[in-house]
Amino acid sequence: MSGATRDLSGRTVVVTGASAGIGAAAARLFAELGATVAVVGRSRDKTAEVAARIGGRAHLVDYGSLESVRALAADLLAAYERIDLLANNAGVRLARRAVSVDGHEMTFQVNHLAPFLLTNLLLERLAAAPDARVINTGSRMYRMGRLDLDDLDATRGPFRGGRVYGAAKLATVLFTAELARRTSATGVTTSAFHPGDVSTDVTRDNALLRYFMTSRLGRAVLLSPEQGAEPLLHLATVADPQAVNGAYFDRLTREDPKNPQARDPRLARLLWERSAQLTGLAASP
Repeated sequence: MSGATRDLSGRTVVVTGASAGIGAAAARLFAELGATVAVVGRSRDKTAEVAARIGGRAHLVDYGSLESVRALAADLLAAYERIDLLANNAGVRLARRAVSVDGHEMTFQVNHLAPFLLTNLLLERLAAAPDARVINTGSRMYRMGRLDLDDLDATRGPFRGGRVYGAAKLATVLFTAELARRTSATGVTTSAFHPGDVSTDVTRDNALLRYFMTSRLGRAVLLSPEQGAEPLLHLATVADPQAVNGAYFDRLTREDPKNPQARDPRLARLLWERSAQLTGLAASP
């Protein structure tokens, strides 16, 4: 991290999906750099354990409920007078169709709608902090994704978990680009990254993938959560965040999006407007 800001004392970092995997590793590393860390997770016991271990504070949320996301935002705003970094790290890849209590396909809601809503609810607080950053955990699978604004919940045709996950992570890339455009007049910057092939519980409902990730072979070929957190730490501490504003990184390498849809500013704007409708937010220009 040459030229990076390594001392995060006095700064507040919110990490979602922090009860295990990349999020838990990142939360620990942020705490070691002196940050106050809001440890956000779904599991009460795991989230509390991580928070206690790093000296942070636990905050619970269920991304399968947008009302839970709103409650989390209210909790965070009440707990922290300033928020310097939001790490939208929570995610899931499902092998079978599941529908949220809000009526949305669960992969799309957890990976896009929930972080979209949380970011918008915290945006004013973020904008009040100098050098505030929003960093989104993406996936290389965005390359195979295709977004249909008329079928964001993937109701047409058979459910293919990989394609649905790829579309959700394509939404992450588009959200990052559009957020950068919309916050250009503020001090808020944003980036997205692929962490690499990491052993995490993002595929927790897929027995085969879960078995591989916990096997001896899986542990040998996959990155550790600490290694997966490296791009997040890099983007959180890079000296000139404007230089990476709106950008997507494959691990530590900046990548011009390889999916044509990911390079479409009109699609990014329309996705934002549609997401605002779906989450009950005002769709400002």
